[in-house]
This record gives sequence, structure tokens and C-alpha cells, in this order.
Amino acid sequence: MAVQEFQLLTIVTERILRDEIIEMMRAQGARGFTLTDAEGEGSRGIRASDWEGRNVKIESIVSAEKASKIMKAVAETYFENYAVIAYSYPVNVFRGDKYT
Repeated sequence: MAVQEFQLLTIVTERILRDEIIEMMRAQGARGFTLTDAEGEGSRGIRASDWEGRNVKIESIVSAEKASKIMKAVAETYFENYAVIAYSYPVNVFRGDKYT
């Protein structure tokens, strides 16, 4: 079984944006994602109120081209007004056909 290189795209965002960002990722070709609760502190401080809910971390394995497109769309749409961060790094995966 061959190993293929992809990007692990990670987006940490306010919970209120979860569904919008997942839909944006799907529109750019992401075939799946993993969603986990996230908490921490950044330039906008700690976000921990019960009303807002915890932040979420959305991860998806995609091609480098798709990762770039998704990060650009997220940056243009959300960075100015919301607590959002997006990053990616290379990962080697088996069963690469699942991600193309």
C-alpha cells in the first residue's frame, strides 16, 4: 500500500461559525472532517462563556491546492470580525484515494 502526501487543514473557530465553515470546506472539495471542542487563549482573549459555547477545531485531510483555497476563503470571510485561525501542514496517509 502506497503512502501519499496531503495537507492536514486545521481551522479553530467560534462555535457559531462551525456549520458555515464546514459547508465552505465541502464547497471547496473537502470530503470529510473531524470536529472537536477546543479551548485556549489567543489575541482575542479567552472565549469560555456558556452563551457562546466553546470553540471548535475542524480538521480535514485535503490536497495542498484545496487547503490553500479553503484557507483563503476562510481568511477573506471571517478573519476580520471573528476569532478564527487556519493552518495546514503536510501529512503522509495510506488510502489516499479516500481524500481525492
